[in-house]
Amino acid sequence: MKNNKLLPKLTRRLSLSGLNSETSSLKRVLGPYGLIAFCVGNTIGAGLFSLTGIAAAQNAGPAVVLSFIISAIACGFVAFCYSELAGMMPISGSTYTYTYVAIGEFMAWIIGWALILEYAVGASTVAVSWSGYVVSFLATWHIGIDPRLSASPFETVQLANGTIAHGFFNLPAVAILSAVSILLIFGTSKSSFINTVIVIIKLIIIAIFCLFGFHYVNYANYTPFIPPNNGTFGHYGFSGVMRAAGVIFFAYVGFDSLSTAAQETKNPARNMPIGFLGGLFITTLAYVAFSFVMVGLVNYHDMVDDAAPVATAINHTPYVWLQLAIKLGIIFGFTSVLITLLFGQSRIFFTVSQDGLLPRFFSITHSRFQTPWISNLFIMAFTSFLAAFFPISELGHMTSIGTLFAFVLVCLIVMILRRKEPDHPRTFRVPGGDIIPIMGVLTSGTIMLCLDIATWIRLITWLVLGIGIYFLYGIKHSKLAHHEISYEA
Repeated sequence: MKNNKLLPKLTRRLSLSGLNSETSSLKRVLGPYGLIAFCVGNTIGAGLFSLTGIAAAQNAGPAVVLSFIISAIACGFVAFCYSELAGMMPISGSTYTYTYVAIGEFMAWIIGWALILEYAVGASTVAVSWSGYVVSFLATWHIGIDPRLSASPFETVQLANGTIAHGFFNLPAVAILSAVSILLIFGTSKSSFINTVIVIIKLIIIAIFCLFGFHYVNYANYTPFIPPNNGTFGHYGFSGVMRAAGVIFFAYVGFDSLSTAAQETKNPARNMPIGFLGGLFITTLAYVAFSFVMVGLVNYHDMVDDAAPVATAINHTPYVWLQLAIKLGIIFGFTSVLITLLFGQSRIFFTVSQDGLLPRFFSITHSRFQTPWISNLFIMAFTSFLAAFFPISELGHMTSIGTLFAFVLVCLIVMILRRKEPDHPRTFRVPGGDIIPIMGVLTSGTIMLCLDIATWIRLITWLVLGIGIYFLYGIKHSKLAHHEISYEA
């Protein structure tokens, strides 16, 4: 009897008609170009500047170029599906809201909880990397800061007098997280404009690297293009190409972040597909060109233990000034990633809180700026704590498994809603029936299965914690539990 009462609570769904009739306290300011810049800003960052060398050295060799293409193909299928759903439900919750409408509350909470971890820990990790590049960039101008103020207490640093000491906390990482959070509080239009400028600068830097570096490519580095597998799954060969596609998939979370901006987009039915597909096209070109030049400049074997493969690649050219330009480009790249990660995180908090699954104060918007400022401040404090006191090696991250999980669900939800809500207006419809959604499930699911067991363990551990929070708080405080919003059993 108890199970009979519990199941309806877990599977209660938001009403699609009621959802679209709700008014929003968020301001619609984003157009198609802002959305493309938003997507590109989050996509081109850590994946390009850090993970390319790791994936090439440990998994795919020069064929890391193919890994980027495979990931882009999977993203292409999912981008079509996101476009259809964003036109049906132009709200901030992204995959969380789509799941709430199509499958039910419990599954929606699970995916929302996975995205919360991915955005928060991802932002903290990027902030620590940003700090390292800023310190390095300032050092070239003979501007130094106490190394203990750019390292966590778990790390040791060498002081100017040669002694070894433990770090205090990572001050630059906290500074950039605070600055971006405050920028987001001041308004989406302001942060979108700054993000667009950063993206343009970043693309110019990438183009310069490719143009000047191409002339010094050693074509022998491309042979063998797909190194033979060494007997272990994921270490070279085709399995290595697929494992690398999973490793670098973290760079494609820009698509999910973009869907969180639907409620602040002008004419989302028209502009969201432009943002998804336009952003994917630009980022794929940048990834393929950049990775092709990098593995041509440096043999993949030489990047096994290289923490800065881009700098190593530049050293194979005679252009000293290019090193400074690339470092500056990386700093800009990480900054735009932080803008979109923190934006997406706050909007997930905002929407989950509106539904009652998190405390209501997370959905309070600022009277003047019309942004979820309490969510921004909470996320600023949480991510700053992680970035200040934990090194990257301890922080870890869910890499791409949370994103792939969301992508699989998005493709399934398109097919589910076509059967549950066949007559609901769709301003954009994925062509070809169920073919593209099915391909999205297969490609994203395959890449997901190629990830290592440690990543799966971290995901399962976090989800178990989330399930506990749901049964202790969310299931009792849900708006659907009190019939505050329309729903379907």
